Amino acid sequence: MISTLPAAKSAINSDPDWRISLHHVLSTLSGVNADALIVLASYHHVPHFEEILRETRRQTQSPILIGCSGSGIIGVEQEREEEPAISILALSLPGAMLSASRLTQEMVDTDPYGVNLASRMGIDPKEVKGLLIFADPFRIDGDGMLAALSAAFPATPIIGGFASPGPEARQTSVFLDSDVYANGASVLAIGGDYDLVPIVSQGCDPIGEAWTITGVQSQWIETISNRPAISVLEETLNALPEDIRLRAKRNVLVGVAIDEYQHDFLRGDFLIRNLVGIDQASGSIAVGTLPRVGQTIQFQMRDAATADLDLSLMLEQARMQIGGRTPVAAVLCTCNGRGAGLFGRPHHDAVAIGRKLHQIPLTGLFCAGEIGPIGKRSFVHGFTASIGVIVPSR
Repeated sequence: MISTLPAAKSAINSDPDWRISLHHVLSTLSGVNADALIVLASYHHVPHFEEILRETRRQTQSPILIGCSGSGIIGVEQEREEEPAISILALSLPGAMLSASRLTQEMVDTDPYGVNLASRMGIDPKEVKGLLIFADPFRIDGDGMLAALSAAFPATPIIGGFASPGPEARQTSVFLDSDVYANGASVLAIGGDYDLVPIVSQGCDPIGEAWTITGVQSQWIETISNRPAISVLEETLNALPEDIRLRAKRNVLVGVAIDEYQHDFLRGDFLIRNLVGIDQASGSIAVGTLPRVGQTIQFQMRDAATADLDLSLMLEQARMQIGGRTPVAAVLCTCNGRGAGLFGRPHHDAVAIGRKLHQIPLTGLFCAGEIGPIGKRSFVHGFTASIGVIVPSR
């Protein structure tokens, strides 16, 4: 009897011998007649990536496989940082529309506004409810890629991340079916009877109030509410309780509102960017984006405590959005600046997801840049946990 219910299994193993590791993973996945696989492997196994993919497809007979390499690999309640590891998520999704394709810099360069991008990828935008993407960080323009994809698939959540290399390496690997690429991106389009629910935790807590930018020069914000930007920043910090002020001074960032026409701004309404410079003479501050006059900004702080709080709140918000539907599986793309280095203990993000989403099958990796939507547009992020949860549409 063929099941009409969705099914998923995930497994991770960190044996240094790729054959042993893959055997344990595939043994755990038995019983799932996979429509698609997400395969993530640490850079330690780079000489054997093609063998890993071929053997995985041979044993599973899955028609679709996407994935990439990473500096750290993730499974259910496990984050294997800088260890040899393989993690695979097997998906059986009756009634799904699934389509995997490759995206290259040449495709972005020749179609920056995404006019023909969907057709070149072999995907009908009207059928797509979410895009899951893994990309090389060195040989494709992430912002240009997302601009083209967002134009080709308007209002479609795009979730994923950039593969992360080994120490001092300048190369990663991107997987599509049985092939390994040193550039471009692999994209899985999901539609039909399933949604891809995005969860984007930028790990920040807003401080002070929201302000309007009144003067800019390139990356520099000169005035905020017609006052020197530095003055507004100092006032914001000085108004904080002393213990929070000491934390914030070491970890202050800038949040730029996605929609400056909102009346009220909440957590998740801001795109977080670094504060990259201060000019005492002019009273200006430089940020890691190109600000505009009229934009709303709010200063933010980020440390382990705020990152923990933000992820918990965003997961809870997603649970409310999902409602009575039962999530099938999740993919976590988290920054390689998070993990034990930020939280002081391993497995933080994976454990938080398991706690809030009832141990659903999970795969993921530590990324060199994360992809996820703020508002209706997807962006490249840093120090972020970007999660895609596959959920029945009804």
